[in-house]
Amino acid sequence: MESVTVYGAYGHTGRFVVTELRARGYVPILSGRDDAKLKALAEEHPGLEARPATVDAPAALDRALAGAAAVINCAGPFAETAGPVIEAALRAGIPYLDVAAEIEANADTFARFADRARAAGTVVLPAMAFYGGLGDLLATAAMGDWSSADEAHVAYGLNSWHPTNGTRAAGAVSRERRGGRRVRFTGGRLEHRDDALPALDWVFPAPMGPRAVIGEFTMADVVTLPSHLGIPEVTTYMTVEAARDIASPDTPAPTPADEHGRSDQTFLVDVLVRSGGAERRAVATGRDIYAVTAPLVVEAVDRVLTGRTRTVGVASAGELFDAADFLGALGAHLTVELRG
Repeated sequence: MESVTVYGAYGHTGRFVVTELRARGYVPILSGRDDAKLKALAEEHPGLEARPATVDAPAALDRALAGAAAVINCAGPFAETAGPVIEAALRAGIPYLDVAAEIEANADTFARFADRARAAGTVVLPAMAFYGGLGDLLATAAMGDWSSADEAHVAYGLNSWHPTNGTRAAGAVSRERRGGRRVRFTGGRLEHRDDALPALDWVFPAPMGPRAVIGEFTMADVVTLPSHLGIPEVTTYMTVEAARDIASPDTPAPTPADEHGRSDQTFLVDVLVRSGGAERRAVATGRDIYAVTAPLVVEAVDRVLTGRTRTVGVASAGELFDAADFLGALGAHLTVELRG
């Protein structure tokens, strides 16, 4: 059985990833910055090794990755952790995957490591998560035989959003990097704006139907989709109730509501691509955006390690994998429908 280092293994998403790796027959190596939390997690998973490492200690990171077939980074803010862990993965000669939703951190990964990862013949896969990875897979599958499109819209129908501490910390770092401005992707590039987010209605497929959303509620999809799809306009939307939750400092963290540790949060992701007068759509429904990230990233690491990839270097999910086949493999976790 192959080992996979999970950096940030004791975090909310990291715990789901550890469990999913074990279910898929991999041996997680538990790593992260907090020694005490790692030891506590190791006690919950007898037989698993804990290897503490801070991102400012390259030798410790090298020990954390020693003997691993790949590393999955679940530790945000990724503006702080992605670069050092990618460097360690390149030194070890193993694939790197992360679950970053931070737009700036993902853009940095493409800009900083594309040439080196390609030259090394290895895979660096950022944003392999609910935000960024799933939308990219859905858009790629919806595109089908189209080589380009005029615009893509990714509408997130969340009934609620109870953020983890990691989500809040990552959001704070992104806001600081933007100087408090917001970001959108238009005309083939990212731009920053100071005006208010637009409010509108989005007609989600049944059973959700029309909902009030915040327009240009920009997520990691504005990095992943344009990295390989010829789409100059990418817009993302968020249901008002979820946007209100994430904006409030009083919204509590997610709490388990079933035997798998998932919260009662539900989601519908509606992806619409337009080219000329034609439209194509892909829709995914499921439960708990943090929990569903685990099967997404573990399916990805399994495909990377078994050679079911289409390129090397820094790549998003839709470029790296057969998108429709990948989504089909997640049937136990997601319901996906493609509409021509």
